Amino acid sequence: MKLREILSQFNIFAQCKKYGLSLWQCPQFLFFVMGIIIVASTLAAYLIGSRYVEDPQIVALMVIVVTAILFIIAVIITRSFERLAEANRLKSEFVSVVSHQLRSPLSNLRWALELIMSGRLGKIEEKQLEYFKILKENSNRMRELVSDLLTVSRIETAKLPLEKEECQLEEITQNIIKEFEPFAEASNVEIILKPQKKLPKVSIDTSQIKLVIENLLDNAIRYIKETGRVEIKLEKQDRSLYFEIKDSGVGIPRGDQRYIFQKFFRSENIMRYQTQGSGLGLYITRAIIEKLGGKIGFKSQEGIGSTFWFTLPIKKQDELKIHRSSK
Repeated sequence: MKLREILSQFNIFAQCKKYGLSLWQCPQFLFFVMGIIIVASTLAAYLIGSRYVEDPQIVALMVIVVTAILFIIAVIITRSFERLAEANRLKSEFVSVVSHQLRSPLSNLRWALELIMSGRLGKIEEKQLEYFKILKENSNRMRELVSDLLTVSRIETAKLPLEKEECQLEEITQNIIKEFEPFAEASNVEIILKPQKKLPKVSIDTSQIKLVIENLLDNAIRYIKETGRVEIKLEKQDRSLYFEIKDSGVGIPRGDQRYIFQKFFRSENIMRYQTQGSGLGLYITRAIIEKLGGKIGFKSQEGIGSTFWFTLPIKKQDELKIHRSSK
């Protein structure tokens, strides 16, 4: 058993998977790369020393000193990265466990509140109903936060499931817009969808892409002051399907734009207009799009609005179908 554990330490890919890190962030792979650098530096020290120093013992001493210094530096750096990676893994596991444990009591709380508010257990006074509505709203916010934390945990541990299937992004978008219509009307926001004709299907995870569009549309509506409009554009661009959502909201200050996809980040001007939100939506959105093989970006101007976009790859078979139908 101990031998197996020792051998597993030399399996770079297994160690990277354990920490949920990419190859260039993995401590074991970095140590391997630094080992190559040490060997190259040792050979360089020997060649330079043998050329300019006549005494072979001094040359050997130089090589040993250089090798020892580089090896010590490599071990210190690798150990530091390993401790950080382990701390990150434990944090992600802790968040995952806590999120799972919170989901059940929050669901029970929601069910109990709905039962009480329905009046089936007895008459509810108007003042009591107001308090129950506040409780329900806060429990929903807690449920959304727990769901976001669980998704982030799965992303960080490379356990976010993606079940791809052929889908029409236009149809998914239309259904989401219908779900958001009451929220948009209450916020005095008009939603306009502009799809290109004969859009190809894309191979995506429907539930995950719904989460992406919901996050972007929710942000677009939420950060519009008083009245405004949201325009959604769908079109084919080269070998990708292009999705764009443009709002007339508060926009993002230039100084905050480089942090917009970071976890828990919320722009200062957004905090002034809207206190709700975890700052995880855009981090999750980018992670899902990149995992589906697409790209995501945005442009924004404070006080004017923001435009977020993403692309999804189109299969070659779909491109051929579009080309033939256009003839």
